[in-house]
Amino acid sequence: MSDEEDSENYESGLPGILGTIDVVISKVEAVILAVGVLLMAINTCVNVIARFVFGQGFFFSGEVNRILIIMITFAGIGYAARHGRHIRMSAIYDALPVIGRKILMVIISLFTSATMFFVCYFSVIYITDVFSTGRILPALGVPIWFIYIWVPIGLAITGIQYFLTAIKNMTSKDIYLSTGVVDGYADTESEV
Repeated sequence: MSDEEDSENYESGLPGILGTIDVVISKVEAVILAVGVLLMAINTCVNVIARFVFGQGFFFSGEVNRILIIMITFAGIGYAARHGRHIRMSAIYDALPVIGRKILMVIISLFTSATMFFVCYFSVIYITDVFSTGRILPALGVPIWFIYIWVPIGLAITGIQYFLTAIKNMTSKDIYLSTGVVDGYADTESEV
């Protein structure tokens, strides 16, 4: 299943309103990622053509790409957590029996969730500090704090996603990498 099919056909493994919210957030993330990557590609290509044709690129192109990179990165971490696409180092995990893997997955999910919320808290403090300076991007004139808004949003969504993964693992018999992805490798991994 491709990433495009993943985002179009995503079904949450959560019941009720949590599942509905999860699906809505998934669709918003997919749109942000797709539009962000397309805009970055278009911006870069147009800037290259402008340099070639006019001998000079657009003065705002670098700042637009900077905004898009931040947006894509922090929308993408929630997407990766939701689809179980995060990096795993699993030598010890794989050596454990099923109950040990389940317990470790709950601990890992809760710890990662807490870490995301901890970093989210500090990102809000950072944005508040940047806001108080009144700095703006030189070419676009956009307040710098505004472009960093994606950081705490992405970290909070990722923290929520890992917390929901811990709950899913505590309430189901299978081991889940995310609320919709059962643990396994390429030959056995499946999305529910």
